[in-house]
Amino acid sequence: MATVEGQPVKIGDWVSFKADIEQHGEIVFMHRNLNGHWMLTLENTNGFIGDYIGGETRVVQRADDCWVE
Repeated sequence: MATVEGQPVKIGDWVSFKADIEQHGEIVFMHRNLNGHWMLTLENTNGFIGDYIGGETRVVQRADDCWVE
């Protein structure tokens, strides 16, 4: 099971991450990459903002780069 800041997370949980600015997304999919890191597919139907992911509604972030509010 994926953890964020030592806390188990599941599909449907919301986490925060930084991509250009602090943003929030709902976990819609989780998997381990080839290096063994948990990767979280995050969705925000309002869209993310910023130069890096601006306009996207889904992004993939390492669980280690996220936090729970």
